[in-house]
Amino acid sequence: MKLLVAIILTALLSFIGGLYLPWWSIAIAAFIAVLLVPLASGKAFLAGFGGVFLLWFLLALWIDVKNQHILSRKIAEIFPLGGSSFAIILVTAIIGALVGGLGALSGSYLRRR
Repeated sequence: MKLLVAIILTALLSFIGGLYLPWWSIAIAAFIAVLLVPLASGKAFLAGFGGVFLLWFLLALWIDVKNQHILSRKIAEIFPLGGSSFAIILVTAIIGALVGGLGALSGSYLRRR
């Protein structure tokens, strides 16, 4: 239950931070979420990873659908993804999720001290 709360809190704080702060504010949001909802280090990483992954995946998918997959296909052609718009959305979400997971892991380690 605490893991689910931390995932939702991470996604919510990341969304709010993304409206006003740079993209890397997701790490700060995950850090704060794990400070508020104490978790072991492995679960903290999973909460930060999961929260940011869900947020960035859904936001990228929403933006991609709104512009008829034009930009994502062009970007996917630059990378070795075979022009797959879904693959570039997945890569985007994984990169953000790693940043969020590491931010949450840092918060877990700070709380443990």
